[in-house]
Amino acid sequence: MNNKKIFAAEFIGSFFLLSTIVGSGIMGDRLSDGSAGLALLANSIATGAGLIVLIMMFSPSSGAHFNPLISLAECLHGRISKLSLTVYLTAQLLGAVTGVIVTHLMFSEAWISFSVHDRGGSALMLSEFIATFGLILIIRMMGLHRRQDIPLAVGLYIMAAYWFTASTSFANPVVTVARSLTSTFVGIPTTNILGFVIVQILGAATAEFVFKYVFQNKELKV
Repeated sequence: MNNKKIFAAEFIGSFFLLSTIVGSGIMGDRLSDGSAGLALLANSIATGAGLIVLIMMFSPSSGAHFNPLISLAECLHGRISKLSLTVYLTAQLLGAVTGVIVTHLMFSEAWISFSVHDRGGSALMLSEFIATFGLILIIRMMGLHRRQDIPLAVGLYIMAAYWFTASTSFANPVVTVARSLTSTFVGIPTTNILGFVIVQILGAATAEFVFKYVFQNKELKV
């Protein structure tokens, strides 16, 4: 793949992903008359729908990762180079942070505001492990025989995981970092970032293990 196309696709995709998450969170919160359930419903539908479109758009250019866990796994499997991995991670982070800032400006918020919405505790850590495990396993399983349906599967899964996980399914280290820059409905305190990222990595690694040794019937060497 062309690294210029990769950077552009991952930057723009990550930009719109965070703009969708933060913007729909702000809009849902403002229009829901104090109902957190309605705000979350709006947030989840917009995010799931946006993901489907973004993955469809940018899959031919970069694979539409928008997630460093996916990019790192692709590098470890030898499907992208270390140089390309650097391009992916840089574009994802810059795009996500820019998406938060621009969305704040669209809604007349401060450029950056730090969240005090506590998302700590073992329940939310378990939620992030499960959310990330499910996301990565879905991508791997769909890639076996129904690759063309990955955009729909990922979008619908994230929409559902907003509701069945206590953490509302971040499942993405870059999304986690970027959402620490907003004090709006979708924010996360900087103090919770490390815990989220650690369990996200563990969830992704577990999904890769299960996929390889259970569903691909690889022999485990000890």
